[in-house]
Amino acid sequence: MSSQPQPLEDASASASATARATATVRRVLAVIPARGGSKGVPAKNLAAVGGVPLVARAVRACRGAGHVTDVVVSTDDAAIAEVARGAGAEVVLRPADIAGDTATSEAAVLHAMDAHEAIRGSAADVVLLVQCTSPFLTSEDIEGVCAAVIEDGADTAHTVAPFHGFVWREDTPDSHGVNHDKAFRPRRQDRPQDYLETGAAYAMDAAGFREAGHRFFGRTALVRTDPARVLEIDDPHDLARARALAPLFDAQATTLPTRDDIDAVVIDFDGTQTDDRVLIDSEGRELVAVHRGDGLGIAALRNAGLKLLILSTEQNPVVAARARKLRIPVLHGIDRKDLALKQWCEEQGVAPERVLYAGNDVNDLACLALVGWPVAVANAHDTVRGAARAVTTVPGGDGAIREIAAWVLGPSLTTAPQAPHPHP
Repeated sequence: MSSQPQPLEDASASASATARATATVRRVLAVIPARGGSKGVPAKNLAAVGGVPLVARAVRACRGAGHVTDVVVSTDDAAIAEVARGAGAEVVLRPADIAGDTATSEAAVLHAMDAHEAIRGSAADVVLLVQCTSPFLTSEDIEGVCAAVIEDGADTAHTVAPFHGFVWREDTPDSHGVNHDKAFRPRRQDRPQDYLETGAAYAMDAAGFREAGHRFFGRTALVRTDPARVLEIDDPHDLARARALAPLFDAQATTLPTRDDIDAVVIDFDGTQTDDRVLIDSEGRELVAVHRGDGLGIAALRNAGLKLLILSTEQNPVVAARARKLRIPVLHGIDRKDLALKQWCEEQGVAPERVLYAGNDVNDLACLALVGWPVAVANAHDTVRGAARAVTTVPGGDGAIREIAAWVLGPSLTTAPQAPHPHP
């Protein structure tokens, strides 16, 4: 079944193309409210579903959405803050007066907007409210509500699921139908289509939201999502259902590598450790941008006793310079990366099936086919994503290698060094 959301209103192709061309300059702030207190499920936002805390699942979904530029978790809890930062979010500490049981989500979003703007010095164009308690929210859902505002011109948008049920309300002395006349039961195909608000993701024009103080104002667009994924965790039974369903919905739930699975990590450079763009100065020198979090992840992998290698087709001094900075070996200017990788594995005494290779483009396909753990970054070519055993939620150059390190070592990156796995 598809989880791809579908806007209920289709914009013209030309209008959408124009909007997409300008969307890159729009600042989209995703705010995830995550209080520490919860009466229904104690420490609910830290509860693990599919092995991942709910707050981290929400952060990953936001970071995997192309339109989202900034992700903030609003919390009053130190443990939630630590997990949120580990998942790649910024944290805004919420004051007690808007952290109680009666506090609204809107209050948390407005406070987070103010705090984020004060730090960054510029305002968001679009703001999202994303709920941790919807564990099966996808990046595509978030992209759908963003696009409805950014590309289709809606003031607000939220995720909905098609709904065909008859709704009843208990009254005295008799109950009555809310969306139907109980004396007349039309067939489903003869009734107007109803939609259930999922409570998972909302997008709002930021200026309009500040003025209205509420998530619904102006024209509201509905973005359809997969009804099978609609689940809000409010009590222990909901949490149990989510944990039972996670293996069905989390494509990566049973395929992410751990320290016990691998002995070596081999990483492509351009498009994997960078965003695949290059700046060239007047003398022809090339500059690229890397992510500091990747350096932290690589250091943690090295400290855990894993063998590491950068393998690149580019004959570029910047590749060697980055390898020196990270203190790991590098092979670059390599035409047949798969042959070089196979020879390196033989020299290091590492079985290819215990190697994780991370890449992004078609020249990585042969290496992906050679190793036991082929991994693609989120913005990899479709063919590469299809060949991968796991795909990061963030793109290359934006912390993808740190995310891989967190798969292997855990969110805190503190797994103790281990001896290499024995092989016959």
